[in-house]
Amino acid sequence: MDSKCKICRRAGVKLFLKGERCFSTKCSMVRRPYAPGQKGKRRPRALSEYGKELREKQKLRNWYNLRERQFKKYVKEILSQKQRKEDATALLIRKFENRLDNVIFRLGFAPSREQARQLISHRHFNVNGRLVNVPSFGVKKGDVIAVSDKSRKKVIFQNLANSLKKHKFPSWLKLNVEEFKGEVIGQASLEEAAPPAEISLIFEFYSK
Repeated sequence: MDSKCKICRRAGVKLFLKGERCFSTKCSMVRRPYAPGQKGKRRPRALSEYGKELREKQKLRNWYNLRERQFKKYVKEILSQKQRKEDATALLIRKFENRLDNVIFRLGFAPSREQARQLISHRHFNVNGRLVNVPSFGVKKGDVIAVSDKSRKKVIFQNLANSLKKHKFPSWLKLNVEEFKGEVIGQASLEEAAPPAEISLIFEFYSK
């Protein structure tokens, strides 16, 4: 069993870590919708408060494909601003959504955030006409993200046009399928991002 599939099964929710496979009947959450190590649908043990907080943290961290150090840095930064909980939640999610690797994924240029990171590191994307190879690069309204002219000829992008025509992207992004180009036209919302975790528990986890 693939380790990424185990992450989703352990979290009890699809985190879409395997790209297109997650949308098919081959998805482990469809075939085995229970935690690894459990037999069938046996009821899992109740979690402690710490366990619940840890589970929510792991859900969101894996959802955005971040290392623990990166994830903690974002959360601590928001906590230091002493925002109200609802404002802090929206700000945290916006920071994650504005990462270049997430934007590449949201635009449909990559089937998963993990592959988006790889493509960025391999220097396949420009932001406002300049090469950017840092997955954590934060985009802002007005930024234009595009597959570089040189990379458009690569095998990995040969079927991109067809997949982009079927792709649903969020309202804060604009996509030009013919030019393999996207633009940030607004701000990511909590509703559209639909994070699979209870953010307040994550703040509690890092507040101790």
